[in-house]
Amino acid sequence: MELGDFTKLAKDYVNRVGYSPTVLRVLRGYIEAVNGTITSVADVGAGTGKLTQDLEDMGLRGYAVEPNDAMRAEGVKLFEGRTSFVWSKGLAEETYLPDNSVDWFLMGSSFHWADAPSALKEFHRVLRPGGFFTAIWNPRNLESSPFHMDIECSIQKMVPDLKRVSSGSRANMKEMDSKLLSTPFFEDLFLVEGTHNAVMSQERYMGAWRSVNDIHAQAGDELFEQILAMIERKISGMEQIEVPYLSRAFTVRSTKR
Repeated sequence: MELGDFTKLAKDYVNRVGYSPTVLRVLRGYIEAVNGTITSVADVGAGTGKLTQDLEDMGLRGYAVEPNDAMRAEGVKLFEGRTSFVWSKGLAEETYLPDNSVDWFLMGSSFHWADAPSALKEFHRVLRPGGFFTAIWNPRNLESSPFHMDIECSIQKMVPDLKRVSSGSRANMKEMDSKLLSTPFFEDLFLVEGTHNAVMSQERYMGAWRSVNDIHAQAGDELFEQILAMIERKISGMEQIEVPYLSRAFTVRSTKR
């Protein structure tokens, strides 16, 4: 498996959880207080539609853009019969969306895969004057759970050179401020964080682990299967697993006026 290739993971993405409703409501409230009612949003790197579903649950409408055919197919299937979001193929750097067509751009757990300068230029083009871009991640809140921290430490021992790419941890987010403000297209950065919990069956919990690209790509197939077996042993006998999450959202405003 290649780093960043989610083709083989699309079916397991159903096991992942959505983002903090509180964080999304806070962001929406602020944006609408500044810019008025949000009429159109774009979820870019939409994957199978986790964040897209959260946005629809808030009554929002717009576009879901995803480059990977297998992931996008799962999203289209999820939204079958609904018209709230138009699904299309595209990249953060080239969305193919119309100029000045969106009030709020979002990327859920995917901005780290984009070429930031090119993506920000593209978002600036598509956003209406004064529009906003949010890069949001949903990592497990490891510091609050010794159980999940133990699993993470066990993985690190099994893959000593492991470098987490997409976990959204604070360590991985150190340069996000400067990255989002590195072009003349965005300003006024702010960060919103919020915790939330998900209760999973063993099956769903293991399915969520199977959807993790960066560990699988770096460990290789054989070692990754050993990691999954280790996790299965640790949750043996548990009817449900409570997983704490921390949605972390970096938001900037377009300089277009």
